[in-house]
Amino acid sequence: MPERYAEVAVIGGGLGGVAAALAALDAGRTVLLTEESGWLGGQLTSQAVPPDEHPWIEQFGCTARYRRLRDGLRDHYRQWYPLSADARRQRHLNPGRGTVSALCVEPRVGVAVIEGMLAAARSSGRLQVLLGHRPVAATVDGDRVTSVTVEAEGEDPVTVVAPCVLDATETGALLPLAGVEHVTGAESRTETGEPHAPESAQPLNMQAVSWCFAVDHLAGEDFTIDRPEQYAFWREHAPRGWTGGPMLSFTAPVPRTGEPLARTFTPNPDAAGETVVDHRTVGGDHELWAFRRIADRRTFVPGHLASDVTLVNWPMVDYLEGPLYGVDSAEAARHRDGARQLSLSFLHWLQTEAPRPDGRAGYPGLRLRGDLLGTSDGLAMRPYVRESRRIRARYTVVEQDLALDLRPDGRAVRYDDSVGVGSYRIDLHPSTGGDPYVDIASCPFEIPLRALVPVRVENLLPAAKNIGTTHVTNGCYRLHPVEWNVGEVAGTLADLCLERGCTPQQVCDDDDLREELQARLVRDGVELRWPDVRGY
Repeated sequence: MPERYAEVAVIGGGLGGVAAALAALDAGRTVLLTEESGWLGGQLTSQAVPPDEHPWIEQFGCTARYRRLRDGLRDHYRQWYPLSADARRQRHLNPGRGTVSALCVEPRVGVAVIEGMLAAARSSGRLQVLLGHRPVAATVDGDRVTSVTVEAEGEDPVTVVAPCVLDATETGALLPLAGVEHVTGAESRTETGEPHAPESAQPLNMQAVSWCFAVDHLAGEDFTIDRPEQYAFWREHAPRGWTGGPMLSFTAPVPRTGEPLARTFTPNPDAAGETVVDHRTVGGDHELWAFRRIADRRTFVPGHLASDVTLVNWPMVDYLEGPLYGVDSAEAARHRDGARQLSLSFLHWLQTEAPRPDGRAGYPGLRLRGDLLGTSDGLAMRPYVRESRRIRARYTVVEQDLALDLRPDGRAVRYDDSVGVGSYRIDLHPSTGGDPYVDIASCPFEIPLRALVPVRVENLLPAAKNIGTTHVTNGCYRLHPVEWNVGEVAGTLADLCLERGCTPQQVCDDDDLREELQARLVRDGVELRWPDVRGY
């Protein structure tokens, strides 16, 4: 079996994995980075989700490397796209002008920028990248991981050997392979004390996954896809806890209230008549087309685009029938196929049956844009996974640490061992256990080092959405800038442990080592504290 060696092995090439690799490389380490899909970037690229960020992102509240990523995305458009005069004047360019994010971009632009950030290290040979490889096995010796086996379809397995191993997979896939203590689904209220935790643990109760896709609209054309195999089921199906009728509808729950609300859908609205709304407010129209639009005609010179391009990551494609992990391979495959079938069925409904303001039915001019997502079938390369396996950590962040209604002073718990910051509402999509939305205000929060340190294993670190949070607090720690921050910390901590000959647990316990880690993070542009801002 072929064998590869590096000082730091990063298994999983999502945003956390890329950030971890960059941090370790900048510290002078050799890195081997693997990724199951054909693209690096995870939720930004292979899952096709524009960044979910906080209101202060343009000023503060992210790492310097994450800001380089954001700046790089905008610069890519400025250099290579025919921008309109108005767009060229915009300091904070938002190519898609989506209402959900200040930076809605095409997924393949994210890939180009990430590849650019890694290009020098790949050229020098200090970074090895294995795309299309997933972890299938691990060997351990006591409390240390000694190797990880990854494989790609049709190729011989590869053994990866490294003194430091980082799990940056989308589902924490390395944790069970290496016997790392971890949790899945919802913890019990007895364990966490959280008001929104269930009475008893529910290991298979996880947030919905969504298989996203991108479409444009060419009026007068017909791009109707074949009727999906499961269309009849999804046309009538309303999951437990879902309000508003069947999934194939413009009506879905409002996250903050659970009340059903009919959304509007207007492909390519006139610029002067378009209404921008907050998708989470109660009341008013919720326009789907603009919500996660990734290319807006107004951003470019006239004639460049025949249509806007919008990214469909809407409540109607939240798959709730079961989890993608924690079950046997056959059931997991069935749920993956079910998530794809739901998305294709929703598209077919949009093309053939969706009610229109003019009284007709369907928008046959909706065209899948798989060319922007790197696929031939039009769907994203991978499903959008909101919730991962999570390590049993030295410290687990709980709802009481940051929920606004549980923090009388409007501030989250301040951690002495903070290694980063983040902010987002506690945003839990409906779950496989039948739970409805949980969407509650939270305070801008810190990331405690202890949440990245396993209770036992000495040389494996989480580097994505698999840190010590709960089912509830994962709802605000799972977003793009926080995952990136976690990855950077994991890469920097791996370097410190290699240099000092210590374990992550020892860094937690030794004030001098912890302060040295924090100093290195600050030097590299990681913000450890928030200024005086309150929850939202």
